[in-house]
This record gives sequence, structure tokens and C-alpha cells, in this order.
Amino acid sequence: MVTLSLPMRQALTFRSFPIYSAISSNRRNRVAIFSCASGDPGQRDRNLRRRRKVVEHICLLKANKYLSYDQEKDMLDYLYTSQYQMRGIVAVSLGQISGQTKEDFTHAVFMRFQSKEDLTKFYENPFYLQVLKEHVVPNCHSSRLDASLQGLMNVDYESEVEDDILPIFRKGEDFNYGIEFVLLIVFVEAAISGPAEDALTSLQELTMEFPCLIVQCTQGSNFNFSSEDYTHGVVIRFRSREAFEIFFTSSRYRDGILGEMMQVSANIA
Repeated sequence: MVTLSLPMRQALTFRSFPIYSAISSNRRNRVAIFSCASGDPGQRDRNLRRRRKVVEHICLLKANKYLSYDQEKDMLDYLYTSQYQMRGIVAVSLGQISGQTKEDFTHAVFMRFQSKEDLTKFYENPFYLQVLKEHVVPNCHSSRLDASLQGLMNVDYESEVEDDILPIFRKGEDFNYGIEFVLLIVFVEAAISGPAEDALTSLQELTMEFPCLIVQCTQGSNFNFSSEDYTHGVVIRFRSREAFEIFFTSSRYRDGILGEMMQVSANIA
């Protein structure tokens, strides 16, 4: 897999990193898309359309240091093709993490499900368990006390997207290219019901103002007890590497949203 030559975006209180989608190896020059103005009225109208609930699943992996190209490809291929072996998975995106994370995760897998029930069945599916046992766990390592985790961490949350087949299934021209940005947050308990939600709302509203940079953004409260240290997750699909850079170096994010989140986030050891 090809990694981005970008520095990791990391504050003291949360992790964030871009990953390539498995279907995004063909990179196009899309400089022209950045000429559109923020706050496009047509985009605001689209944001007001009927919404559909979806369940987002994030799996972070710690691959072995000396993992070969063929071993990596085998592991990611099996994870990606899991969607064809079981019902309920509506979209998959995976790849190698750009830069370094504090906990040394190397790869990330994003899956979208229609419901929590489908996600539960996924975790229990014999084919998926076999993929983990034969193709994932042997290629990963764990630095945690619980050796059964074997370098895997899962975060799950419920969110909403536009109630249309293309955004739900992440299909169409907009999803053919780009990078994923995954943000895991630890909010202090006292702030979760108030300031934390306000910060997430501000982030969501800001992403909606830049359709020229961002294809889709989802966020929600983590309900996976195995990773309860993280309270919330965010996944943003950017149109390109350049779009990613423009958004996160903008003053509205750097001086506004980022500071707002840091004020209500807990430190991570």
C-alpha cells in the first residue's frame, strides 16, 4: 500500500491520521475543485435532505515490523473481500496509516453497516473470525497486557448520512479517489453532554461548508466496550491529499474547531 507523505495531525488529547482507501490508488489532479466557494447554497440544500442512520466500524491494526509486501496484501485483501462473504456491510475502505501514531498503529479498516444488529453479526461471523485468525492476527503484534487483542482495536459509532444510494454505499465518482481521515477523541466526562457535543457539531457544520474539499463526514459516540477509552469517532473522506492539507491548515479549523476540542478533551497517556 502507498502511504501519504504528510505529517500526522495530532493534538495532546486525540489522535488523527489519514489513510488511503483501498479503491483510491489511482490519483488524479483535482486542483480545479478548490476554486469553489464555501457555504454553497446547493450543498446546504443537500444537507437538509432526509437522513439515514448508519453504523460505522473502525479497526486499527499494529502490523509486525517486518511484514512483507505479500503478507500485507494478503491481510488487506481478505479484510476487504469480507464484504462479499456476509450481509450487512455496505462500504469498506482500508489502507496504511500515514505517519506515526502514539500507539504505533500501522493500518486502519473502515466499514459501514446498516444497523447495530448487522455489526454484531459481523463480529460473530465464522468467515470473519477465520480471516482474523489466519490472515490478520499472525501479522500483528500487541503491546497491551491482554495478549488476546493481538494489536487490534475497534471503535464503533452510529451516525447519519444523506438518504441516497450513492452516499450510503459510498459509490460514484466522488468516492473513486481521495483519502480517509480518522479522528478518535477522548472527551472528559463532564463535557460529553455539553461542550463536547458543541465542538463536534461545529466540526460537522464546518465540513459541510466545503464540498469542494470533503465528500462526506460522519461522527458519533463510541459504543464498543473494548475501546471505551475513546468516547467518540470521526471519519472524513477528503477528495485528495491537497484537500486534506487545505482543510487542516485553514484558520477556521486550526484556530477555531481544534482549540474548541482541546478544551474539552482528556489527556491520553
